[in-house]
Amino acid sequence: MIRAVPVRRSPLTVSADVGDLMDHTPQSAYAHLRVTQPRWFLTPHGDSAISIMRWPMLEGQVVHRDEDRVVLEDPVVLPDGQHARRLRLLSARPEHQVAVLPLLEGRVVLTERFQHATRTWHWEIPRAAGVEGLADTDNAVGQLQEQLSASVSELIGLGQVHPDPRVLADPVLLYAGRIDSVGDVVAAGGVRRVWSVPFAEAEEMALTGLVTDAVTISALFRARQSGLTG
Repeated sequence: MIRAVPVRRSPLTVSADVGDLMDHTPQSAYAHLRVTQPRWFLTPHGDSAISIMRWPMLEGQVVHRDEDRVVLEDPVVLPDGQHARRLRLLSARPEHQVAVLPLLEGRVVLTERFQHATRTWHWEIPRAAGVEGLADTDNAVGQLQEQLSASVSELIGLGQVHPDPRVLADPVLLYAGRIDSVGDVVAAGGVRRVWSVPFAEAEEMALTGLVTDAVTISALFRARQSGLTG
């Protein structure tokens, strides 16, 4: 097996289980992922696809890795032949992330949650990574139970969406869930308010910029197209 050329060690954290034959530099961890996660490095057919260069031309880096996520810096060849580097974030877990639009008697239940990346509050729907060993639908039901203390009478699939395909590699599975009530909300999840609004008002919040979360906006659109607004 060809090993990546050792380079100066990075101060960033890299998981120790990167392979017995690899040293623990980000470069060698990247080479290990090429072998163990080949689907992460596929290039589809077509002249306009961005391809990933392979060692010994140039090796990429594992910028960060923990039990939930992996951040890669890939050496790529752009469609015009130029070389560049691109960052992307992948889930380290096989379970899909799920988001559920709660429907309460024809109204939409939104939570006002603080998000670290933007350092501000966002109106959004319950969303979280899947729980190991559970089906996607069970994870969706579990999010409504965990985040809103709500029981679900019906769960409707709304397909999937990629919130930011320039950086985020994994899709979010969308659902709508009919609930009977909202119970106590766990403040530890960063939620300070829960608001039940008519479906049309939730759409107006998205149109006027009060709702900016792309996953929530996508769920509202898919629910409207599926006839779930009544």
